[in-house]
Amino acid sequence: MWPVLFTVFGIPVQSYGTSKALAAIVAGMILGRSFQRMGLRKATAHWLVFWATVWGFVGAKIYFAIDNSIIPGGRGSGASGFVWYGGLIGGTLAVAVFSHRHRLRLGSIAGAIAIPLSLAYGIGRVGCFLAGDNTYGRPADLPWAMAFPNGTAPVDVPVHPAELYEAAGAFLIAAVLWALQRRVDAITTFGTYLGLSGLARLLVEFIRVNEPALLGLTEAQWLSIASILIGLLMVIVARERARRTEAAIRATVALGFAAQHPWGPRPGAPPT
Repeated sequence: MWPVLFTVFGIPVQSYGTSKALAAIVAGMILGRSFQRMGLRKATAHWLVFWATVWGFVGAKIYFAIDNSIIPGGRGSGASGFVWYGGLIGGTLAVAVFSHRHRLRLGSIAGAIAIPLSLAYGIGRVGCFLAGDNTYGRPADLPWAMAFPNGTAPVDVPVHPAELYEAAGAFLIAAVLWALQRRVDAITTFGTYLGLSGLARLLVEFIRVNEPALLGLTEAQWLSIASILIGLLMVIVARERARRTEAAIRATVALGFAAQHPWGPRPGAPPT
């Protein structure tokens, strides 16, 4: 646990805030390179990450306020009062508005956003671990379990370092997406991100300390299930679209062949 990294002229530089800044920088660098490969300006990617980060924090704070005032028994995650899914909603809306204003095809850049988003989440979770906020897990007697007596949300007994589990999962998801993105379209890539990240959060919630909200599942788990279903739907729609496109291409080729050889055998017809 390392809540304060160092001080500058007596001003403490906290690991929580530093991790969020580092996450935005890394995301901007990676997305900038992806934009260049797509023939877009690197600066556009940097501004996209900036506004997504700003409105992501706004969305996370609004969700936290709603979760803790309107919803009975609501609980936000994070000592600073931010909720990840609120940030995802706010950031997504910011990306949609930014893409519309700058005439970017949202479907085309969705795949490029997935990897930076996963890496940024992992870096942010490392910051949560260093700060010792209340995103840790339940008590455990595992060799790597640890206590956070001086954390932002202190706990004196060894618990699961759930933040590190989530960080490792996010980095693994980024690696899977990196291997996948050259083989599939952008929508499939982003759908895979939603599915895998939702599954990771769904599983880690079983060792977190959040209270169940409905049918024995926490609020975050229900949101994770929604993320999985949306991601799965995106993958199915993308594959169906690709299948129809391939069928249309084959039909066009067949018609072209028939036009050039009106007395010849039809493509695919059995030999006579």
